[in-house]
Amino acid sequence: MHLHSVPARAGGPPCETAAARPDPRLRPYVIGYSTFHAAGSGPLPHRLLPLNVTCAIVDLDGAARIVTGPRRAHAVLEETGWRHGITIGLTPLGTATLLGVPARDLVDGTAGLDEVLRVDLVDRLASVSDPASRFAVLDRLLAARLPDGPPADGPVWQAWRMLQRPAPGSPSPDPGPHGGDPDATAGGRARVGDVAARLGVRRRWLAAAFRREVGLSPGTVARIARFQRAVHGLTRGLDLARIAAECGYADQAHFQREVRALSGLTPARLRAFVQYREPARP
Repeated sequence: MHLHSVPARAGGPPCETAAARPDPRLRPYVIGYSTFHAAGSGPLPHRLLPLNVTCAIVDLDGAARIVTGPRRAHAVLEETGWRHGITIGLTPLGTATLLGVPARDLVDGTAGLDEVLRVDLVDRLASVSDPASRFAVLDRLLAARLPDGPPADGPVWQAWRMLQRPAPGSPSPDPGPHGGDPDATAGGRARVGDVAARLGVRRRWLAAAFRREVGLSPGTVARIARFQRAVHGLTRGLDLARIAAECGYADQAHFQREVRALSGLTPARLRAFVQYREPARP
């Protein structure tokens, strides 16, 4: 449900993709894996979308191996070299544990993959050809980097997970033309204050802890999570009014404004880009 990027120009051939959840031992740290294979050659401009997770892009054909951090706004990269490889989505806890870098240090930025993940992923992944085998290789390599004992599960990580979860609920208030409601979670599930109360912490403490550990405020995390759920609805071809309602936007106008503010595109235009993908062939 987390979409890292889409082509920045229309008219290109579809990109073959396949996705999978990681081994259960990795799930506090890894959101999932996705293979991608774009036709053609040469640089391909991409529009990076707002995202709550860190993405490690393992380019199997060239040297475009980077880590992109959580992003608050879209960005257009005119020359991106990755065309064939795997993306690994990491939670803030996974970013700190598996990459050794606090998530806050990567917000709105990039780093070289080899600088933070000193494992030769390319040779290991290139030795097998089908997506399932590559996902199994990643499971083994990343699980070997896990610390002994159970994962840290303090209120910050619990709250972060709660803010990602889709759930039915009442729409959040219309925030007006300048941005999202800083206290509303995505999908109408709860407000940040309610999440803090459920975890037995003060809202101000949670906000400060998010800035320190995640690099984003809880309200921003919630806003991006709702946007990503809306993008997922676009990939499924759902009606725009249905997406607006199911994702907890006040109305379709609010949905239109938020998608344009976060992606730089109208929902209809963004739909045209997100539906360029097709399942990978076995």
